[in-house]
Amino acid sequence: MRVIIFGATGMVGQSVLRECLIDPQVTAILVIGRSPVPAAYDKVIQIVHDDFLDFTSIGPELAGYDACFFCLGVSAAGMSEPAYRRVTYFTTMAAARELADRNPTMRFLYISGAGTDSTEHGRLMWARVKGETENAVLSLPFDGYALRPGYIQPRYGVQSKNRLYRNMYRVTGSLYPVLRRVAAKYVIGSDELARAMLSIAANGARQRILESADLLRRA
Repeated sequence: MRVIIFGATGMVGQSVLRECLIDPQVTAILVIGRSPVPAAYDKVIQIVHDDFLDFTSIGPELAGYDACFFCLGVSAAGMSEPAYRRVTYFTTMAAARELADRNPTMRFLYISGAGTDSTEHGRLMWARVKGETENAVLSLPFDGYALRPGYIQPRYGVQSKNRLYRNMYRVTGSLYPVLRRVAAKYVIGSDELARAMLSIAANGARQRILESADLLRRA
């Protein structure tokens, strides 16, 4: 497989990149971000791109890929709905539409979140915007999937870029085995999520929307 990763410096993206580097079926990895991944690997090509609302200038370089792991995302805390929609919906769709044009048979995996509102009319702002984004991705002419992990525990040295989250994960790390026992359907390791994503990219899935329990089975 030849794959594209958006958000490879984030927690999920780091895990996906790690698993792609390990997996022999992944022969080429294109990493797209506003800043480069701070390491060089033989099968990795990096594109540093500033305007995440317009990818037409690098469109030709996006052709010829089998799967895309779209791992960009921000917390909605303290954000207005227009600002959150700009980052969540418009950035995702700018990339997705360009890729659909260039790779109509591609599998596009969008990292959403547990509790996303597919009706787009619920009470929670972030859930409405995520639902709007999922629906738009799934309407495009490629093989799109929306993944809804719940609590993600970073593993194997993977870290969140958010300092508050990093501190939280230090505390919850010791509780992870307990969380897996009492809330198994809602808790997933970052490595398990990444392996599930690679499985879907390689083989597809019957569901277009996959919750944490579905992802754990795929891992």
